[in-house]
Amino acid sequence: MACKSCSSGSCGSTSASGEVKGCQSNGGCGSGGCNKMNVFDWLSDLDVPSFQRFHIVEVKFKGGRKEYFRNVDQLELHTGDAVMVDSSSGTQLGTVSLQGELVRLQLLKKNIKDDDKVKNIFRLATEKDIEKHEQAMARDLPTMYRGRQIISDLKLNMKLSDVEFQSDGAKAIFYYSSEDRVDFRELIKLLATEFKIRVEMKQISLRQEAGRLGGIGVCGRELCCSTWLSDFKNVTTSAARYQNLSLNPVKLSGQCGRLKCCLNYELETYMDALKSIPTIEGRLKTKRGEAILQKTDIFKRMMWFGIVGEEAIWIPVSCDRVAEIVDLNKKGIIPESFEDLNPDAPAVEKPTVSELNSDLERMDKKYGGVKSGNRNNRNNRGNRDGGNRGPRPEGQDRGPRPDRGPRPEGQNRGPRPEGENRPPRPPRPEGENRPPRPPRPEGENRGPRPEGQNRGPRPEGENRPPRPPRPEGENRPPRPPRPEGQVRPEGVTPAADGGTATPKPFKKKKKFKPRPPRDGAAPTPEA
Repeated sequence: MACKSCSSGSCGSTSASGEVKGCQSNGGCGSGGCNKMNVFDWLSDLDVPSFQRFHIVEVKFKGGRKEYFRNVDQLELHTGDAVMVDSSSGTQLGTVSLQGELVRLQLLKKNIKDDDKVKNIFRLATEKDIEKHEQAMARDLPTMYRGRQIISDLKLNMKLSDVEFQSDGAKAIFYYSSEDRVDFRELIKLLATEFKIRVEMKQISLRQEAGRLGGIGVCGRELCCSTWLSDFKNVTTSAARYQNLSLNPVKLSGQCGRLKCCLNYELETYMDALKSIPTIEGRLKTKRGEAILQKTDIFKRMMWFGIVGEEAIWIPVSCDRVAEIVDLNKKGIIPESFEDLNPDAPAVEKPTVSELNSDLERMDKKYGGVKSGNRNNRNNRGNRDGGNRGPRPEGQDRGPRPDRGPRPEGQNRGPRPEGENRPPRPPRPEGENRPPRPPRPEGENRGPRPEGQNRGPRPEGENRPPRPPRPEGENRPPRPPRPEGQVRPEGVTPAADGGTATPKPFKKKKKFKPRPPRDGAAPTPEA
C-alpha cells in the first residue's frame, strides 16, 4: 500500500545522514504513487558549497502540482523534506522535490523568470504542522462526495474530480471539468455554508483530470500524464494515419476520452521514413492487371498490392521497384509484371522439375545406389525383411528377377512381416482354365471346421446339390421322447409319427439362372 505522503512524492529520497524519507518501505512503494512527476537529480552527488547553490527550490504538492520558491534563509534542505511555503491563499505545506542547478534548467524550460513573483520558503515543517496537514487531507474525500451530491441536486453540467484542502484547513480548491460554461455562483454559496471554508473553483481539462487521478494504461504502465508528462500537446488523427494505424476511436483513445498522447512520440520518426516511400495516386498498371495498394510497411520499405479480381492475394513489392513502375506508367509503358519490367524482353523458358533435380539424381546414383552384384548379399537382407528402400526414381524399372530355382524340401519362407501385403496375382491368360484339383485320397476326411468359422454365403445362382436317396427299407430313426413337464411351443403341430413338426416360414423360390459358359467350354443347355 502507499504511504501517507504519496501525494507529496517524498518516497525514495534520503537525508544527509542516509535516513530514508517518506514511507518506511525504503523508498519502494508498490503503487508507484510516491514517484509521481519525480525528476532524477543526477547532480546530487556533487558537493557544492552552500553559498554557490542555486537559491530557488522546486516544491511539490498534492496531485503532482509543482511550484518554485526562493530559499532566502539558506536552509539546509534535502529532497523529501516538508517545508512551509507562502502561497497566494496562505501558508501551505509542501515537499522539496528538486534543488540545485537542475532547477535553473527547469526554469528555462518552463520560461519562468526569477523575479518578485517567486514566493519564499518560511521554515521546515514541524510535527504539529504535519499532523494538521494530515487532518486536512483526511477531509478531501468526504468533501468531494458531498460536493457531487450538491452538484447533482443543482443539475449542473460539470464533473467534480478532486478536492484539495490547504494545510490550515481554511480554504479548499475544487477541481472540475466541463465542456460548457457553468454558472456555479449558487454552488459556491452552498459549499461555503456546508463546510465553513473558503471555496475556489478551478476548471481543468480531461487530460489534467486523468493525470490527477492516475491509472494504468493499455500498455501496462502508469499513465504518462500522471508520472512524467507535464505539458500536453495537440494530438490529431493524422498522426495515426501516418503510422498506418486503424482509425478505431476505441483503440486510439486513452482513459481521458481523448487521443493518446503517445501517438506523438514516434511521429517524427515515421515522417522521416515516409520521405523515401513513393506516393501512389491511383492504380499501378501491369499486363497481368491493375494493382491496388493494400498495405505499406514503412520501416521494411515493402508495399503489398492486390490485382483487381484477386484482392485476396497480396503481392509484396519493394519501394524501389514500385517507384520504377510508377515512372514507367507515367511514360505510357505497361510492364509485364512486378518482377519483369521489360515487356519487349524475350521469354525465358523455365527449366522443368526433372532438369532442376538432374544433378541430385546423378549424386544419388553415384553415392546412394546399390550395385546389382550385391543385391543378394546377406548385408542387404534387412532392407528386404523390414526396411523400406524408398521411392524408385521416375522412369526406372526393376527389371526381370533372376530364377532362384526350386526351394529345398522342408524349407519354409517364414511369416510375412506385419503390414507387408502380398503383391497382386497376374491375370490369367484368355482361354486358359484353372487346372483341376487332384482327388482326395480315399478314406481321408476334411476334418471338423474350427468353431466360429462359417462357410459363408452361397454364391448367387448356385444351388445346393441334391441329397442322395435313402436306401430301400431304411427308416428314419425315432425322435427321443419329450422330457416331462416341457410344454410344446405355440404354433407347433404334432407330426404323423407321433413327433412334433415345426412349420417353416414360406420362402419364395429363386428363379434358376443358367451359369455363363467358361472360355473354351461347351454352353449349358437352357432350363
